[in-house]
This record gives sequence, structure tokens and C-alpha cells, in this order.
Amino acid sequence: MLSKNQIKLINRLGQKKFRFKDGFFVVEGIKTINELLQSHFELHQLYTTESFNIDAKTENLISETDLKRISFLKTPNKALAVFKIPEPKPVDSKYLILALDDVRDPGNLGTIIRLCDWFGIKDLVCSKQTVDCYNPKVLQATMGSISRVNINYVDLDAFLKEAQKPVFGAFMDGENVYNRALSKEGILVMGNEANGISKTIEARVTKRLAIPRFGDLQATESLNVATATAVLLSEFKRGTRR
Repeated sequence: MLSKNQIKLINRLGQKKFRFKDGFFVVEGIKTINELLQSHFELHQLYTTESFNIDAKTENLISETDLKRISFLKTPNKALAVFKIPEPKPVDSKYLILALDDVRDPGNLGTIIRLCDWFGIKDLVCSKQTVDCYNPKVLQATMGSISRVNINYVDLDAFLKEAQKPVFGAFMDGENVYNRALSKEGILVMGNEANGISKTIEARVTKRLAIPRFGDLQATESLNVATATAVLLSEFKRGTRR
């Protein structure tokens, strides 16, 4: 049986302020939990309807009814785990860095974290206004990739000001990315879903990039930020392998 204190702790972790006050976050689903168990993340408690055969001190067998009481999903997936929030590592400027300026949608951030994992982007730098990477919906969308990407939340303007690398930004009126030679090092900035890159951050961009439209009508206003990130990261990696 779950205690009232256990239920209270897990439910409050649905809110950002309590995640950082308590120092924990919640992950659901056997695949994602297994990914994190094999990583540097430290398990606090595991609640599951079937045994994982791990340390009994952290594993709690509960009923499906109890799992529904603590799950953030409409259809709980057999297991829910509470992990400690780790300290992020310093950013490694030797490689391409992806930076997000005020990305708000949890699904977009989760997908972008997976893209970083796929394309070998070691560091993801987020503005403080970007959605929390430990949001349950973000974690669900990462499918475990969060364990392989170093994520830092920073004052993005100050971070870019101090950068000694070229700063690329995604804009509708930028240079056609397919016509440009791209470097292995630098920072690629992606903007907010509705407003793009803010004026403050735009002033730090040294190289403006655009993904050209090929449709006959060219009526689509813009690409989803996660989709645009996939295209640009693909071009950066393709360019560096020529």
C-alpha cells in the first residue's frame, strides 16, 4: 500500500517548483526507467506492478489501482520511478552546441532531446524560460534520451555573449542552409514556437540560416521547431562528414 506521504510527494513533483525544492523528478514507463537505471541518474524509489529485481529498498510492488493514483498518464504503464535531479556538467565548447530560446511545448523539448541524442549533440543549453526538462511530459517524449544529453539552463544572452564560437540562428529570412558550408563547432539557436528567436538573442547571432520552402504555393508559415531542429542538425552533421 502507498502511504499518504508517498502519494503527496509524487503528486507534487508534477510541478516544477516542487521538483527543484525536493530535488526529485518522476519517470514513467518500463523502457524509459530502464534507460535511466543504466545511466548516471540515481534512483530514489521505484513503484511497479511487477518486480524489476533491483534493490528491495527502492522497489515497491503496488497494485494497478495505486499506480493510477500516482501516475501522470491517462493509461499508466506498469511502473513509475522517482529519480534524483543531478547536477549538470559544464558545457563542452569543442563540439556543436544546441541552444533553445524560450521553447515552451513539452513535446517539442522532449523530441529535441531525442534529436540531440540521435545526432550526437552532447550539450543542450536552454534559456531559463524554456520548459523544464524534468516535466513528466518532456521525459515521456525523450524515451530515455535525457540520460545521454547534458542539459543546462542559463541566462542565454550572457552565455552567447561570452561564447567564442560562431552563433547560428534559424530565421525565415536567413541564408539557405543547403548552400552554406557548416562548421563542426559553434552554437545553433532555435527559437520560440510562436515568435521565433527573441530580439535580444537575435543580436547575438552571427550567421542566419533558413530552411527553404519547396512547395509550389509556399503557403506554410513555418516549420515546427522540433522538425526544423531535425533538418538543421542533419545538415550540420552531413556537412562535417563531406
